[in-house]
Amino acid sequence: MQAALDLADSGFYVYLVEKSSSIGGRMSQLDKTFPTNDCSMCIMSPKLVECGRNLNIEILTLSEVESITGEEGNFHVRVIQHPRYIDMDKCIACGTCAEKCPRRVPDEYNANLINRKAAYIQYPQAVPLKYLIDAENCIYFEKGKCRACEKFCPADAVDFDQKEREITIDVGSVILASGFQPYNPYLNDTYQYNRFPNVVTSLEFERILSASGPYQGHLLRPSDKKEPQKIAWIQCVGSRNIHIGDRGYCSGVCCTYAIKESMVAKEHSAIPLDAAIFYIDIRTYGKDFELFYNRARDDMGVRFIKSRINTILPGDEEGNLRIRYTDETGRIIDEEFDMIVLSVGLDIEKPTIDLAHRLDVDLNQYNFVSTGSFTPVKTSRPGIFVCGVLQGPKDIPETVTQASGAAAVASG
Repeated sequence: MQAALDLADSGFYVYLVEKSSSIGGRMSQLDKTFPTNDCSMCIMSPKLVECGRNLNIEILTLSEVESITGEEGNFHVRVIQHPRYIDMDKCIACGTCAEKCPRRVPDEYNANLINRKAAYIQYPQAVPLKYLIDAENCIYFEKGKCRACEKFCPADAVDFDQKEREITIDVGSVILASGFQPYNPYLNDTYQYNRFPNVVTSLEFERILSASGPYQGHLLRPSDKKEPQKIAWIQCVGSRNIHIGDRGYCSGVCCTYAIKESMVAKEHSAIPLDAAIFYIDIRTYGKDFELFYNRARDDMGVRFIKSRINTILPGDEEGNLRIRYTDETGRIIDEEFDMIVLSVGLDIEKPTIDLAHRLDVDLNQYNFVSTGSFTPVKTSRPGIFVCGVLQGPKDIPETVTQASGAAAVASG
């Protein structure tokens, strides 16, 4: 978004190609941002609105880049746009289609902690604020009947005849900013993520904390909706490891977001919360990040335990979990927790890797786009630039800064 806004403000016409139904990416799923613990959506909403209103930005949602031909200054981009089954010019975002839809499916945006309807919007502040129909789960597409959304829509916006379409756009430069996906602990289930419902990922915990999340910001554990009294965070899940399915690099943000989550959880808890972070090394590099760590430890009472955890065991009480660890003095300690949060790293999803191969853009050994030390936004293909986590793990401020850098170079 930042790159698009910078270019649009410079007078360039920008095509913002978005794979999902609305822009915003992972930041929209976060509750707060470190180190100030400001509301994530409060920071991002003005930029969402700006992108939606700027006459120099054309947003192509539910779209994927299929190929790019041509050369720097004269690219031909072939885009496949998937049907929304809602006429965006007619939709008034009243929500009647979702209200009348009988089908409920897991809500990916809320980390599958609750269900959504087959007619839905990702989140209330979505841009564009237009509903869509999930064809994979819609009863009409499965059985050829229902069409309740069409029957009750007051704007006559439902259009089941929409088809996939191909768009070709001519541009001078391309900026790749596809973001990341959180590491999936299911791949190498060291921490019993699939077995225990109260073992959650950091992104799932963000949705639990969020006022717009599945529990409206109340700190509850998934299994029985009880308020936890003790929560543990396990660091470097899927990162700094060479086991099958894990990644050898440090994701850079996990230590600081775990500290943020522990502090916010303490603020949300109606009872004194015991928060413990199990770490290998605390890597809080960035402006005031070390002060943030000190505040959590000294003022908020967050416990920091230097120990690498091997597995998670069932606790004595139903739903509880037990961690056996060795402290810095060599003592073996068994400790029971109500809930455990896995601080998962940043990963690049396979469709993005496939896209890079189709575009002849080189990747490094960790599947991030390969760039030079003095040319951090230039890819191996002239005229195609990169920013954000696709170039390498980084936090939100660094991502925004790099986006502006990519826009500056792309406009040159």
